[in-house]
Amino acid sequence: MKFTRTTIPDVIICEPKVFGDDRGYFVETFRHDKLEQFLGYTINFCQDNESKSSYGVLRGLHYQMAPHAQTKLVRVLQGSVLDVAVDIRKDSPTFGQHVAVELTGENKKQLLVPRGFAHGFVVLSEEAVFAYKVDNYYSPECDRGIAFDDEDLGIDWKLAKKELQLSEKDRRQPSFENAEYFEFSNMMYA
Repeated sequence: MKFTRTTIPDVIICEPKVFGDDRGYFVETFRHDKLEQFLGYTINFCQDNESKSSYGVLRGLHYQMAPHAQTKLVRVLQGSVLDVAVDIRKDSPTFGQHVAVELTGENKKQLLVPRGFAHGFVVLSEEAVFAYKVDNYYSPECDRGIAFDDEDLGIDWKLAKKELQLSEKDRRQPSFENAEYFEFSNMMYA
């Protein structure tokens, strides 16, 4: 497993080694010990989630506040998505900045999105199967979001706005300026 820090150092690209031949392939998609060794802190994933979406579906930008904040390890099993993590840790040197990475069933890349980040993705292929681990259970009362098209964030979703399919919830998310933030100094990782 290869780990690479992005322009926001707490957001990590994880690339597993793929062993393939004419029969197919084998890949070790998660190693708790190697991830913790790289990070220098412990993550205890407790739940796996999966979604299937069609072209243009945009899910996000979502996050949960304490005490149910979540770290996510996301990947695509089939298809292609543009995955986005936005730093919402007040007083962080990268506050308001984002990382965007294309995750596909072919490239097998994963993105570690720590607590203190809003997360979203848009489907670039005909359909995509998206899977992720979380280190805290879903809590409706802690559920928050930010408008995907907030101009202050400047996210290029790679598709025209008319091509996007959004839930009613995601159409009504608050602006970045009006979002609820995390305290950077209270985050549990380096």
